[in-house]
Amino acid sequence: MTGDLLTWPDLVKRPRPAADATIAYGPDQMQKVDLWLPAGKGPHPVVLMVHGGCWQTSVADRSLMDWIAADLRGEGYAVWNIDYRGVDRAGGGYPGTFADAAKASDQIAVHARKYHLDTRRIVAVGHSAGGHLALWLAARPRLPKDSPLRTRRPLKIAHVVSLGGLPDLEATAASPDNGCGIEVVAKLVGAGRDDPYRDTSVPRLLPLKVPQDLVNGREDRIIPYRMATDYFAAATASGDRVQLHTIPATGHVELVAPESAAWAETKRLIAAAFAAP
Repeated sequence: MTGDLLTWPDLVKRPRPAADATIAYGPDQMQKVDLWLPAGKGPHPVVLMVHGGCWQTSVADRSLMDWIAADLRGEGYAVWNIDYRGVDRAGGGYPGTFADAAKASDQIAVHARKYHLDTRRIVAVGHSAGGHLALWLAARPRLPKDSPLRTRRPLKIAHVVSLGGLPDLEATAASPDNGCGIEVVAKLVGAGRDDPYRDTSVPRLLPLKVPQDLVNGREDRIIPYRMATDYFAAATASGDRVQLHTIPATGHVELVAPESAAWAETKRLIAAAFAAP
């Protein structure tokens, strides 16, 4: 460990749990979903999980979420842990990365009967760049009508929990101190398009009309804390129900470590989201 904060090696060196099924939704090796199924006949409440990694396949894939996915499985949730092509992969960037996340999520409805999934209330949980994508997935009904990313019947998401997310892509592109750098954003949004943020950056799509919880480490050295507070202010001003949960003595890795205080808080929020009327 470095100081009192977890590092990525601290997380990934531990024994890795295994998913119950892997489902392909396209021909690319990244176009896959891991399904974690709890014991029992179901129907199982579903957590849609979205990994981070700066929107780059070479940085991270869905396996980074294995430990928290297994933890949620043990708590009785089905976890739909999606992967997608990053901007550094053929077909990634705009619109591919977004289209992959959307198609992977929509597959929940396709496979719900086979795996006894309860699709009435789906909670999305995303970490880092995945926090952006989880919020964006909830915002799909708000996409401009002429956007190529708009689809007729997007998966309905009831609640989003963003863990150290980067929802505002314009702010991210203007912040050299963000841990992903600024060049990656241009590849993600399709630089050179007319107003490339209008169907990609979450603040442009507010209000989402979906409850949101933001969980952020106060000592996060990868994602500047102001990205949480600024988005919280914008989302709240739009009329959305948003809460910001600041976890002390917590960095970026702790947000997806099952033994952490941040993850305990996230599980509390997930349970509350499923229990909401």
